[in-house]
Amino acid sequence: MTLARLATFPTLTEANLVKAKLAVNGIESAVEADVGSSTLPVLERIEGVKVLVREADLADAYEVLERMLPAPED
Repeated sequence: MTLARLATFPTLTEANLVKAKLAVNGIESAVEADVGSSTLPVLERIEGVKVLVREADLADAYEVLERMLPAPED
């Protein structure tokens, strides 16, 4: 199984929200963060927190992520 990066987020909280939304839509994912991220939140912003999905699920995961984003204002 090959994993692909869906997106990188500034905080662990945001990455976990995306992970939960993917799970609701039947897409397994993993969150990859530096060990220091949970104890030193400032490191999250420097390194970023990655959400990974199977390559086969990447297109579907992008659709889920797109639906989560606010609609652009005209």
